[in-house]
Amino acid sequence: MKLIKIVRICLIFNLVLMLKGCGPNQKDLNDASRTEIIAVHDEVMPKMGQLKSFEKKALQKAEEFEAMDSTNTAKVEEMKALAMELDQAYEAMFVWMRQYETEDGERNPEEVKAYLEEQMVSVTEVNQQMKSALSKADSLLKD
Repeated sequence: MKLIKIVRICLIFNLVLMLKGCGPNQKDLNDASRTEIIAVHDEVMPKMGQLKSFEKKALQKAEEFEAMDSTNTAKVEEMKALAMELDQAYEAMFVWMRQYETEDGERNPEEVKAYLEEQMVSVTEVNQQMKSALSKADSLLKD
C-alpha cells in the first residue's frame, strides 16, 4: 500500500511539473499581446484633442499669413500641409479603432496571433504618425 501511495505521489508530482514546464499557452500570449496593443493605443489617445487644437491653430496661421501679403505663399502652404498632416493622424486613429476587433470570433489561437501581430504593426504606425505630427506642430507653431 505504501508503495502505491508513493507511486501515485510521484506521478502527480511529475504531472504538475510537466504542466508547469509547458509555460503559457497561446491564449495567454494572445491576451498579453492585446494588452500591449491597447497600451500603444492608450499612449497617444489622450492627445487627440491636441491634434485638433494644433490643426485649428495651423489653419489660423495660414489665414494670417495670407492676410499679411502675397509673398508668404510658402508659409501659407506649410501651415496648410501641417493642418492636413494633423487631420490625417487624427483620422488614422479612428480608422484603426473602428476596424480593431476585441473578440476572437471563430479564429483559432494561431489565427488570433497573426491578427494581433498585424494590429500591433498598425497601431504602432498610428502612434508614430500622431507623435510625428504633434512634434512637427509643436516646433512650427511656437509663438
